[in-house]
Amino acid sequence: MALKGFQRVFLALMMTFALSSTARAETISLVGFGDSLMAGYQLPPEDAFPARLEKALKEKGLDVTIANAGVSGDTSSGGLARIDWSVPDGTKGVILELGANDALRGIPPEETRKNIEAMITRLKDRGIAVLLAGMMAPPNMGADYAARFNPIYPELAQKYGLELYPFFLDGVVTEAKLKLEDGMHPNGDGVGVMVEKALPVVERFLATLNKTE
Repeated sequence: MALKGFQRVFLALMMTFALSSTARAETISLVGFGDSLMAGYQLPPEDAFPARLEKALKEKGLDVTIANAGVSGDTSSGGLARIDWSVPDGTKGVILELGANDALRGIPPEETRKNIEAMITRLKDRGIAVLLAGMMAPPNMGADYAARFNPIYPELAQKYGLELYPFFLDGVVTEAKLKLEDGMHPNGDGVGVMVEKALPVVERFLATLNKTE
C-alpha cells in the first residue's frame, strides 16, 4: 500500500512538472504596432522590422512571434482609432512606434502625446505590456517644435514604467546607404541595423514578460 501511495504522489509530481514546463515553453506573442517604419515600406514582408526582429530573437533561442501591425502613413490618431482591434487578445506585449508622421505633418505635439498616452493606457488596461519606441522631430520643424515633441517618449515611459527604445531610427537616419531612394525609410540593410541596435532593449522587455507570467 505504501508503495502504491508513493507511486501516486510521484505521478502527481511528474504531471505538475510537465504542466509547468509546458507553461514555461509557451510562445510569447508580440505585436509591432506602428507606421511605415514598422510595416516595412517598399520591402518584402520578410525584411520588415517585426520579421527581422523575430528571426534575430529566435536565433538567440527565444520562442517569440511578432505580428506586423504597421500601417504606412499612420499617425498617432490613426493608431488610436485601430489599436483595440489591431492587437488581438492573447498578445503579451506591443512594440509601440508612432509619431513620425505627426511630426512630418506638424501636428501639435500635445495631441501626439495625448494619443500615445491613450494607446498605452488601453493596452495596460488589457494586461498587455508596452515597449515604447521613440521618435525625434525632423530638424526642419524648428527648435520649439522639437522641444515639445522629443520629450513625449521618455516622459511617458517614465510615467508608466515602460521599457523605452529612445529612437527607432537610431543608426539609420543619417546614413544614406541604409535608406531607400526617398531618403526617409530604411532599406533592408537599414532594418538590419535597427534590429541590431534595438535587440538588447527588446530582450530586457521579454525578460520582464517572463517575470510576470
